[in-house]
Amino acid sequence: MKADTGVPPGLVTIDDIEAAALRIRGVAVRTPLLPFAELSAETGGEVRLKCESLQRAGSFKIRGAYNFVAQLSREEMERGIITYSSGNHAQAVALAAREKGVRAVVVMPLTAPGVKVEGARRLGAEVIFEGTTSLERKARAEAIAEEEGLAMVPPFDDPRIIAGQGTVGLEIAQEWPEVDLVLAPIGGGGLASGTAAALKGLLPNVRVVGVEPEGAGCMRAALDAGEPVTLPTTRTIADGLAPVRVGSLTFLHGRELLDDVVLVTDEAIRKATAALLSRRKLVVEYSGAATLGALMSGAADARGLKVAVVLSGGNLDPSLLEGLANEGSSGPER
Repeated sequence: MKADTGVPPGLVTIDDIEAAALRIRGVAVRTPLLPFAELSAETGGEVRLKCESLQRAGSFKIRGAYNFVAQLSREEMERGIITYSSGNHAQAVALAAREKGVRAVVVMPLTAPGVKVEGARRLGAEVIFEGTTSLERKARAEAIAEEEGLAMVPPFDDPRIIAGQGTVGLEIAQEWPEVDLVLAPIGGGGLASGTAAALKGLLPNVRVVGVEPEGAGCMRAALDAGEPVTLPTTRTIADGLAPVRVGSLTFLHGRELLDDVVLVTDEAIRKATAALLSRRKLVVEYSGAATLGALMSGAADARGLKVAVVLSGGNLDPSLLEGLANEGSSGPER
């Protein structure tokens, strides 16, 4: 039964998210919510990991990308689609395009991890490089879209994208209605927005907390300022969480639906990534491990609570694996 309390008017609703779940069925997979017994014992509660690192194309992004592309007109699909992304959304759009048999162009930063570039190409996308910031690649993608008549698939600031990402929260609510707290990472804010919309629509008493790197806190800055602001620069190992600005729509969701946004250090993110590799045998990229970093470091207080931790992606640079494995194995046994 749905809760009587819904999301505020103008935002993505639980009905939108349930419709997206039907639309992406058979394309996106329902990812596991795995227990983390050792960390549960440490926190005095119960910790479960929502493993979007095991999603197709290696991240949650296929949920929103496919939900968006599936709603394009036949004419739009015939012309092709384009997006801009640091990596995971690029791969998701490439996969969605392949599923639909349409052309895909992705604009990625010069600093994009090789594993994400090759992933987009392997899925059939044409890759173009532009600058190092989200605003630079957005401008280039918009110019190409105008020139070639391609349909833009935005990375986060669109209700169709947010509704698709919200299926993460829908699955958590369906599988674990007793959950007290959900931690979701924030880059542009689509995942946190959709997750919060789903949970507040079904389980209004659940706390939903967004997590950002200390060096890229664009949602935290926007909430503090009362409106979206453009950061002069971002600096973090979590490349997927480094936009210089949240979206206008994701800001509204964050303001209305998130209970808090906390910041986590790169050191804590790295330690969490190593712990996932060594203790749970999960390959998770830095962006995906930020939420666990917030929990393990105490940036998010979860003592005595039932906590779902969203691990948003698994596209980790293979060159980092040995160092992380050594770091994780050298820590105290849990």
